[in-house]
Amino acid sequence: MRLLLIRHGQTPSNLKFLLDTAVPGAALTELGERQAAALPEALAGEDIDALYASTLIRTQLTAAPLADARGLEVLVRDGIREVAAGDLEMRGDAESAHTYMTTLFAWADGDTQRRMPGGENGVEALGRFDAVVAEAADSGVGTVVMVSHGAVIRMWAAARADNVDVPFAAEHRLDNTGVVVLEGSPADGWKAVSWAGAVVAAAGPGTGSGPAGEALHG
Repeated sequence: MRLLLIRHGQTPSNLKFLLDTAVPGAALTELGERQAAALPEALAGEDIDALYASTLIRTQLTAAPLADARGLEVLVRDGIREVAAGDLEMRGDAESAHTYMTTLFAWADGDTQRRMPGGENGVEALGRFDAVVAEAADSGVGTVVMVSHGAVIRMWAAARADNVDVPFAAEHRLDNTGVVVLEGSPADGWKAVSWAGAVVAAAGPGTGSGPAGEALHG
């Protein structure tokens, strides 16, 4: 299966660097709406069979132009929502951002019992995302788009793709409507084909050693 993980368009909370992870969350800015409107052309070369979005409204608004262009139903699933910030919800200070990103990258590195302060742990976060990916794979479709969130996409890709490690995911931020393309299956594993338009090497480059880009969650 070909899996396209797309970060939603820009929101007011992104502009303020806020950990906005609770449902329903912020809507899109005018720029975010333009970013969403550009997705059908940006993905013109992809033969998309299914389109998913999270329970946060910003992903559904981002998916809507693509759904209209392709005649697809947007399948809304809670499992691909953003990593819940818990006690850090709606905070925008550097310490909170560092705690948030450090925790989720620890999950990707195998420390899945670690818990976000007042929130979920890695077993729960990875498990819910895995379940939606498995649902898509079990449907037998060839190419799936999931409009999700920056932090959870980076975390899940680092945990599940053979050629993406934590330093790579920490170093390589994902801008609004940035796309990570993977190929594989839950049974056979995943390899990242491209990250925000750049080809991903067969083995993770390992460029970086910590959670860079901490403000680019949501």
